[in-house]
Amino acid sequence: RGSRSSMVNAPKTLRTFCKAPKCKNHQVFKVTQYKAGKASLVAQGKRRYDNKQAGFGGQTKPVFHKKAKTTKKITLRLTCTNCKTVRLKPIKRAKHFEICDKKPKGKGQY
Repeated sequence: RGSRSSMVNAPKTLRTFCKAPKCKNHQVFKVTQYKAGKASLVAQGKRRYDNKQAGFGGQTKPVFHKKAKTTKKITLRLTCTNCKTVRLKPIKRAKHFEICDKKPKGKGQY
């Protein structure tokens, strides 16, 4: 594959379409980086897994070891400043990600 940009910059705010019924037009969105929440102990899959693991018999489900990727895809969390609606926008993979004040110029921009 081609060489990837190691640094990605994203603006703190950006204007894009808000599809919430309240807005239905272009609005200013506040940009933050999405982070997965804490895994719940009462989720159905976790309860099923814990129940299956209980007792004798060792590990019951496969444990993934063949990790090939060195980076994760960056997901932007866009919050509408008008109606507070949240949109998630996945962008490319990168080792370093930064949210900067001004709109970035050049190749490393989002």
